[in-house]
Amino acid sequence: MIKHLPALLIVIPLLAAIITPIIGRIHWVLSWYTVTITTFISFVISLSLLQTVLLQGDISYWMGGWQPPWGIEYAIDNLNVYVMIIVSFMALAGAIYSKNNINVEIDEARKPFFYSVYLLFVTGLMGMVVTGDIFNIYVFLEITSLSGYALIAIGKKRQALVGAYNYLIMGTIGATFFLLGIGYLYLMTGTLNIADLAARLPEFYQTKAIFTAFTFLVVGLCIKLALFPMHFWMPNVYTHAPSAVSAVMAATGAKVAAYAIIRVMFTVFEPEFYTLAPFNIQPILLILAVAAILAGSIMALAQTDIKKMLAYSSVGQIGYIVLGISLMSVNGMIGSLIHLLNHAMMKGALFFVVGAVVYRTGLTSIENFRGLGKKMPLSMAAFTIAALSMTGVPLTVGFVSKWYLAVASIEIGMWWLVPVILLSSLLTAIYFWRIIDAVWFKPALGEESHGHEHDDHQKPKSNDAPASMLIPTLTVAMLCLVFGVFAYAPVSLAEKAAVILLK
Repeated sequence: MIKHLPALLIVIPLLAAIITPIIGRIHWVLSWYTVTITTFISFVISLSLLQTVLLQGDISYWMGGWQPPWGIEYAIDNLNVYVMIIVSFMALAGAIYSKNNINVEIDEARKPFFYSVYLLFVTGLMGMVVTGDIFNIYVFLEITSLSGYALIAIGKKRQALVGAYNYLIMGTIGATFFLLGIGYLYLMTGTLNIADLAARLPEFYQTKAIFTAFTFLVVGLCIKLALFPMHFWMPNVYTHAPSAVSAVMAATGAKVAAYAIIRVMFTVFEPEFYTLAPFNIQPILLILAVAAILAGSIMALAQTDIKKMLAYSSVGQIGYIVLGISLMSVNGMIGSLIHLLNHAMMKGALFFVVGAVVYRTGLTSIENFRGLGKKMPLSMAAFTIAALSMTGVPLTVGFVSKWYLAVASIEIGMWWLVPVILLSSLLTAIYFWRIIDAVWFKPALGEESHGHEHDDHQKPKSNDAPASMLIPTLTVAMLCLVFGVFAYAPVSLAEKAAVILLK
């Protein structure tokens, strides 16, 4: 059984996705139990695989016993087991959180279908991470995309259909580019196994076909990642999708796309390729990363709807991840990998809190957050912690990744990136402070006229989110502090992965 854990990571949620709508006919809560148990099992399997990789080294699992490169290989190393932990944990947190959240954002009849598609989404993400076959990445990418379109459109808001349609168009373009890149690679090498590709590609590095393949692969994945200026599908998706969906997609979807870019750029292709390419790739990614960091922060500052603000904030945070990749140094890669984890937790917690506010008030306008510190103290405490982390305050996770990115920038002589990071952090502090100020220091709307009356009838009463929403929210928010203070665990794993990638 133990040796089959890589396959079970895919098979269990896939089978559960088939079963979920069937048992959901009895009562939708049974679907929720199925999803929660399934994602918990996935998380436990991920932890077991992490232990195996740390103690015994990389894992190679041959599907059906067929030896690669002829058969499909599931290959697990320090890089993808790290991403696997992030995805499985946030999928579990999202599953627990969704029980009450979907009551107000999804119609009763669609709830079993929601959980079925949710598991398909998790299956696709896990498949992309665990597979050692580049065509298999495409297959799981499509599973993730198709289920993602359904998750977005399943909510009550009609605007979600527009967001899902825009995502469908851009997702199809991105997937087509990625598939074309795979086609060029197979044409030149005759293999789809990632390790085999890495061994065969160097003799073709200077051919136009391979450079074309690289371009298609990276551009396709950048569209999926929503890297500026290919981001325009994302704000409407995060704004109008159910809050549980926004949280999980922001915490996992972009992270797996970033993982795929790292895998393509540093495993399929090796550092030698970038010295032989027709033009320097590093400045292009660097410019896009800086543009994303600044543009995302500026656009977030202009928003009045908190979900849209968080969506544009994600554009900037994706820029940080790509910045670390573009530096092509060990510390830069560590910063990028740490920010994968950090952003998953920070943005997951923020969207969880927004979902709790929607559950209690039905509103997402920033103006309506006034006075919520007294009415929803635990939720707003979680929001404040996550917001401070996003800003990069010391002793939070956001500081750790920004520190590594700043150090990496100085090491390679690009000191001018440090002011960019500081400016973005300042803008982040500004757009989050207006919410924190409204939450803790301003009276709720409609209470100003009451002055300082002490009538019990006028006192705001605590009306926080249900336990199923608070537990994952507070857990993820507290991890923003835990991994900020005790950063050694994620940093050590990220460092091992970075050293191997840039060997």
